[in-house]
Amino acid sequence: MGEVHQSAFRPAWWLPGAHLQTLWPSLARPRPRLALRRERVELEDGDFIDLALGTGDGPTVVVVHGLEGNLNSHYAGSTLAAIAAAGLRPVFMYLRGCSGEPNRLPRAYHSGASEDLAAVLAHLALGPGGPPLAAVGFSLGGNLLLKHLGESADPMVRGAVAVSVPFVLRDAMLRLNVGLSRVYRRHLMERLRATYRRKRAAMPGLADLDLDAMRDFFDFDDQVTAPLNGFAGADDYYARCSCRPFLRHIRTPTLILHALDDPFMFPHSVPRPDELGPGVCLEVSRHGGHVGFVGGSLPWRPDYWLEGRLVAFLNSLRQG
Repeated sequence: MGEVHQSAFRPAWWLPGAHLQTLWPSLARPRPRLALRRERVELEDGDFIDLALGTGDGPTVVVVHGLEGNLNSHYAGSTLAAIAAAGLRPVFMYLRGCSGEPNRLPRAYHSGASEDLAAVLAHLALGPGGPPLAAVGFSLGGNLLLKHLGESADPMVRGAVAVSVPFVLRDAMLRLNVGLSRVYRRHLMERLRATYRRKRAAMPGLADLDLDAMRDFFDFDDQVTAPLNGFAGADDYYARCSCRPFLRHIRTPTLILHALDDPFMFPHSVPRPDELGPGVCLEVSRHGGHVGFVGGSLPWRPDYWLEGRLVAFLNSLRQG
């Protein structure tokens, strides 16, 4: 059985509430400039995954983004910079179709595409540094990572960190239909529609769907995600790809960071200790929003606590 702990995170007094914690890093934090080299991983099904590799000869840490994420996501560049500053080599994994070029197949990325992560980790393991030290997943990327850890006899990493994970995909869909969370739903749905339109322009054989009539994630997942990726419908997709049932099988040292006020999830979606495998430590805070966790006593000197906690865990893996 895993462990559940109260997080040491304390939110900034000037960022009260889940929404300010969620939005501040995205709207107010500058994006760092990074020297990254692009590399393409060819997949067995004929598709590809693009990577952005940092420099250095330290152990590799793979970062996996969330829904409609990329290197411009507020957490991406800052996490890579923090990993590099710790003497580790960051590698950013673009999920299928998220690197600025539509992927080759009708299928796309989704919350349960753990086989893509497995292919990337196997590719990196053949490099001069050997298997990566760890993988870090945010939101959808965290769900994908935890599913991989729970279903793999050899996950090819020594440790993992998952942040703001939608443990139960159906719950996350329902939560984003409630209150102010509908703002996030509207933003993400607009991006998903645009992504599908670009993909259909590059691949005219895809169905010409009435995207504007899709009001929420259930509609999109039922008409787009599920049929393109071999699921019977949205309910089948949610049931088979939610990471919560996989957690009990995780043996790899894994840190999960979660805030109970996350506006993308219900508090009851958080797993119990008896649902966690012996490798898992779940740290829960009362506040922090979705991939927020901003502390600090002064607005002009914020403390991005999340990165410090992540690096501390990676250092413990390296020294262990």
